[in-house]
This record gives sequence, C-alpha cells and structure tokens, in this order.
Amino acid sequence: MRINFQSLLLLASFASSAAGCNGDARLCGRKYSNVTQIGAHNSAFVGELPTQNQGLQVEGQLDMGIRFLQAQTHNLFDLGELFMCHTSCFLLNTGPLVRYLERINTWMVAHPNEVVTLLLTNPDKVDVSTFGKAMVDSGLSKLAYTPSKKLALNEWPTLQEMINSKKRLVMFLDYHADTAKVPYILDEFAYCFETPFSQTDPNFAQCSVDRPPNASSAGRFSIINHVLDIAISKDVLIPDILAAEKTNSVASIMAQVGLCQKAHGTTPNFILLDYAERVVFFKAYVSTTTSTFLVSFGYH
Repeated sequence: MRINFQSLLLLASFASSAAGCNGDARLCGRKYSNVTQIGAHNSAFVGELPTQNQGLQVEGQLDMGIRFLQAQTHNLFDLGELFMCHTSCFLLNTGPLVRYLERINTWMVAHPNEVVTLLLTNPDKVDVSTFGKAMVDSGLSKLAYTPSKKLALNEWPTLQEMINSKKRLVMFLDYHADTAKVPYILDEFAYCFETPFSQTDPNFAQCSVDRPPNASSAGRFSIINHVLDIAISKDVLIPDILAAEKTNSVASIMAQVGLCQKAHGTTPNFILLDYAERVVFFKAYVSTTTSTFLVSFGYH
C-alpha cells in the first residue's frame, strides 16, 4: 500500500493528558505492527563526545515522544551483571543495565497509556537469563509483552489491547535470545531486519537488508538506521553531530522512507536517529502546539 508523505506527517500524534494510545486516540485501534516509531540510537549514551549519540537522558527522550529505545550492553569482567557501554566499557560506561531499565520502568508506570519498544544489543554473547534477571530486578518485566507464539505481522495486538493488558513493553535482543528461557525477550532478527548502519552518505541513498544477512524483508519489522557518521580515519567513525539537524530533517527522513517504501512495499516500523532531540519536524510541530510530539508519527 502506497503512502502519502504529507499525510504521514499530518497524522503525527501529540502527547496530551486526554485518553489515547501513545498520545492519540486514532492510534488505539492500530496494530503494534502498523505504527511507525521514531527511535533513539544508543539511547544510554548522552552528551556531545564522539562516544555519545543523544542529547537527552532516556526520560527526556521518552518525554519528547521517542517510543523506540536502542541501547548497547557489555559484560564487564564477567561480574554477572551487564553494563551500558559503548563498544568497550573502557571507552564509555554509563552504569548497570538494571539502572537504565529502572528508569524506563519508572517512566512507564507514570505513563500508563504508552507502548514502548526496547532493543538491546548483546555483542559479548551473554546468556539471555542475565538480561532476564536485570528485567526482573528493575521491575520492567511486569510490563513486558509475551507473544503466545512467533507472531506474523498481522497477528500483533493493537496498542489499546496492549495497554489494557498492562503488557506494553516490547523487548528485542539482537543475539542469543531464547524464549524458552525468557519468553518476553524476542529474537530481533527473527522478527526484524535492519538497513546498513555506520552510514557516511548524507543522502542515505539505499534501503537494503543488511541484517540478518541474505534475508528477505517480507514478514519482518523494518528498522531503518537513519544515523550519519563521519570517518576520522580508515577504521574510526564517529557521529556527525554537526549535520544532525539536516540528517533529522523532514526532507532527509522522508527521502529514505520513500526509498524503503519502494524497496519493500511497506512503511518503516522503526526509524533510528542520533541526537533525536534535534529532529526538525518535532520542533516544527512543537512550535505550533503546547503538546509534545509523540513517536507514532504516521499511519501505514
């Protein structure tokens, strides 16, 4: 089904105190699989250093409307606890995973009509039970949605159904998920595909399937890595913070959305950004309303 880009933007949802789902009653009847979400890439790494990717802490990201949080974890000295580290805990360590999850849980408890998605990475191949323990210890496991089986896209519940069930946190893990051990931690690449990351082309002139390798996009959620890096050497890339507002502009985002729609026949489910607080169309809408722009910015 083709989309009208202008309609996609005009149907943006805004936070309010009124009843709704992710800030807009029109989203309540939409399946989780049929809502586009703006995401914060490396959401735990906040600041303007080359190792950091966001300007707001996770609560601020959620307050501004982000509903898809991606974050990187690492195993430090085999302590039996995961930490929020960028590439290496010796490079940047922002603290234990459980503390990060507690902050998300606190926010979600205070916002009972919000559906949030969390994607964690597991480069150290830690057993999924360690992630499960952090979820339980943080309290966030109580909000986690557990599918009764491997769901097709058209089998996902609506946002309202998830809110009513009080199971409104969808959690993915990129590697070593095992639903036999932790049923609510879902295998990212069983459900999703990602476009290439570490892009240095400001035109984002592609929407190919990068991971899982050699996979079809059919039947999968799409994660669009709309994140621009700059090469400072042959092997070292850092976030291009100076280009963030242009990268996060309506024109840039929607140009890649158009490529993805043509390539895969559907609108992206998740669009990951660096410095999400610099999203220009968030600011444009906020400037004309007293409400805060919410993540579910369009319909399919």
